[in-house]
Order: sequence, then C-alpha cells, then structure tokens
Amino acid sequence: MTQHAPRSTPTRRGLLAGLGVLAAAPSRAQPRPPVSVGAIRWDAWYAPGSGPTEAMARALSPAPWRARAPFFAEVPADGAPVRFPAPTQAVMDRQVDLAARSGLDYWAFLSYPRGSSMSEGFRLYRASAQRSRVRFCFVTELVRWGRAGAPSDIFAEHPPLMTDRDYMTAAGGRPLYFLAFLSDEALADAWGGTAGLRAAIDEFRARVQAFGGRNPYIVVMTPVPDQARRWVPLLGADAVSAYALQAGAREAPYAALATHAERAWAAHAALGISVVPTAMTGWDRRPRVQNPVPWEGWQRPGEGMDRWYAAATPAELAAHVGRAVEFAARQAPRTALLYAWNENDEGGHLVPTHPFDDTRLRALRGALCEPRPADRCVRRGS
Repeated sequence: MTQHAPRSTPTRRGLLAGLGVLAAAPSRAQPRPPVSVGAIRWDAWYAPGSGPTEAMARALSPAPWRARAPFFAEVPADGAPVRFPAPTQAVMDRQVDLAARSGLDYWAFLSYPRGSSMSEGFRLYRASAQRSRVRFCFVTELVRWGRAGAPSDIFAEHPPLMTDRDYMTAAGGRPLYFLAFLSDEALADAWGGTAGLRAAIDEFRARVQAFGGRNPYIVVMTPVPDQARRWVPLLGADAVSAYALQAGAREAPYAALATHAERAWAAHAALGISVVPTAMTGWDRRPRVQNPVPWEGWQRPGEGMDRWYAAATPAELAAHVGRAVEFAARQAPRTALLYAWNENDEGGHLVPTHPFDDTRLRALRGALCEPRPADRCVRRGS
C-alpha cells in the first residue's frame, strides 16, 4: 500500500510566498575551487654520465648559454665545460620549497620507465619529505604506452600512483593525466587507429579505478586544432592542451610568443572542447641548434639559429600567466599548465639559473600570490 506523507498546516509565510508576496530566498552558489597551476618537468639533469645529462652539459657549455644552467650545475669561471654533479636530496627539497613559495600547485612530470636516468628527478621528488607541498601528475608520450596487445611497463606503473594522496586532481577530484606527442601515423602503426587507442584508454581508466582511484581526467596534448577536434571525442578524452606553443618566429619579442599561445587557447576553446591552457615561460632552443641532442636526429648543427623569441621581462611573464589563469577559470578542469619548470636548453624554464637567478619565479609569485606572507603563497583573490 502506498503511504502518503502527513499534511502540514500551511504557515502565513508559506501562503504569502505562494501568492508571490514574498520573494524567493536567493540560493547560495557554491564557491568554485581556485584555478590550479602546474609546470612541466623534463628531468634530464640528474644522471651524470648518461646520454641526456651529458647532452645538456654540451648544449649549455658555450658562453652564450652558460647562464641558463640550473642553479645546482657546476659552471667553471674559466670557461671549462658545464657539469651536472650527482643529485642530492637537498637539491630536490629546495626545488619543492621554491615551487611552493612561488604558487605552483603541481609538477607535470614527463614520464619514463622506472629505473631510467630520466626518472631520477621523479625518484628524488618522491623521496622528499616536503613533496606534499607540490603535487604531481604525469605527461606521457604516446610511444611510451607501447602498442596494441603489448602495453608498456608505464601503462601498468601509473594507475596505482594515480591514487596517491599527492597526485594532482581536477574536475571534482579526478586524477589529471596528459597524453602527449600523438600523430596519425603513430595511431595507425601502434594502435590500428583511434579505435585501438580508445580501447587502451578505456582499459587504463579501468585500471586506475580498480586501484580505488576515480575515473582519470585525460588531456590530449596537441597544438593543432584539427587534431584536437578529431582526437578528443574519438579517444574519449576529457580536454585538450599542448606541451608547448610557438610559431617558429625569427628573433621575435616575447609578446609575440605570448600572443601566439593565447590565440591557440582560444582556437581550441572554439571547438567546444575543454582546454588546459599552456602558458609559455619562453622559447629559444639555440643551445640545441648549436649542439644537437642525440634524440633529435633531424636537427643539423646551426640550422635555425635565427628562430627564437626574446626572454620575457618579469612584468610580461606575470601578465601572460595571469591571463592563463583567467582563461582556465572558464574551463571545466580549472587548471593551467606552464612550459616549463626546467626545459632550460629550450628557454622554457622557471627553476633558478646559475649561480642563483630566481627572477622568473619571483615574477610567477607576483602573478599568483599575495605579497604577504613571504614564506608561503596565499593565492590572489582567495
């Protein structure tokens, strides 16, 4: 038998409200979470003797580029080659402190297999007693996921890490994950097309949830709107971003780089896709052009030395980051990404440079944090 709730006696206020005499009480809007800000980490600096670390030493040793070396490098005054010593926990702990004070919420680590020299930075971060001050997530090159029927170790290693309390989340607590450097050729060759990669993404989501995590918030990285238009829905991704945004300009001002990036955000948003805007801290890869790195076999020494953007002034960098945060506030994931923490040889860096120039970090802090207190970041407008 259906039970009915007992009738209540109408109150005078209820009758008046029903007649429209009293205005309905305004509903309280739930405060939206602040926009989070992360920076890409590419950790080629922590394995002396390895190919990547020695390539970075060669690239930054010529006189014009020595000032770009990270603060923990050895830069001899007599012009001898730059060296990167064996890493220490203290160096990583200091980076965590610097990043937290400047307002960064997370690092997006470019991921490599466990045991790779390129994973040494991530290992040091995970060993830091301060790591909770700056959370982490992953940027994974598609090639490092393996191929259809043969998933890589990374494909298995990441899901349990994505349930860690320090893993960065977006869009209501979903672990944030960037999938980068896709191409139609790679999709066809390794995955048999978008359907094959879509099946792998679905499996990856299921693995994270099997470890107790929420459904990952997967962001496809591409600077090309047509690729975003096709790939995001076909792969079942949640948003689009870009690893870096630049137009190959010749000896251009930083303002041109910032404008190009901001137009790219708008072009992606015009597709009706959620966007994680990538703000550019700089782009000037002349060290790699002068001394090509082994993994860029296409680069001929000296070819393209005229293609670079001037370094940002602190005011220019702060303004560009501020606009990225404003843009991200209108997007579902409510996060912005910075290129980069430590792409020093390409001109995209925030980490203090040798001997200790933290100009860019101070500019970032000015964009994100209230002036006081000085020992931590209180977000502007919070």
